[in-house]
Amino acid sequence: MSVSTLLTWTLIAALGVITPGIDTMLVLRHTLLGGRAAGLATVGGIAAGCVVWGAASLAGLTALLAASRAAYDAVRIAGAVYLVWLGGRAIWSSLPRNRKPGTDLPAPRSTRPLAALRAGMVTNLLNPKVGVFYISILPQFLPTGPASAAWGALLVAIHIGVSFVWFPVLILLATKARALLLRDRVRAWLDRVTATVLIGVGVKLATDA
Repeated sequence: MSVSTLLTWTLIAALGVITPGIDTMLVLRHTLLGGRAAGLATVGGIAAGCVVWGAASLAGLTALLAASRAAYDAVRIAGAVYLVWLGGRAIWSSLPRNRKPGTDLPAPRSTRPLAALRAGMVTNLLNPKVGVFYISILPQFLPTGPASAAWGALLVAIHIGVSFVWFPVLILLATKARALLLRDRVRAWLDRVTATVLIGVGVKLATDA
């Protein structure tokens, strides 16, 4: 495999990671609710999901998503339900429950690192487009021959490595702005924006043809 091929894959991986999406929203939300540890745990969960998808791609299992409409739809609907559920929880947490006018919002429920890791991994695994990405893009960069599996593992590692370079930067920025972002009005606004994005992506995923 040539250096230019590796650089091209790294660029594609970087564009995919940097482009704002569900992963970015989850990392920022868990960082605000649980601090740097929860944010990094979310990235770890996303990376774990990528490892599973990458291994499935190298084993040929993700071909099932491309070949079977039923399999794709099953993963798609499960992912949509999970995203809508996450969005619903975000909206619920932003509501001024049992609060008199002029009082503060209830303190935000802290996100534990284990819960953040689980959310990152489950969200990634229930996104069939990640699997389709690995089966449609990854094989184009693999050389033929017995070493293709090793090269595939390297490409997956590069993808994950880019995540661990980019997301910690976002986590650092979010941590520094955490005191401001957790103010009542700002926090309620962020919860509702996050919820809208999660539910919107979930609905789009459910209705995607």
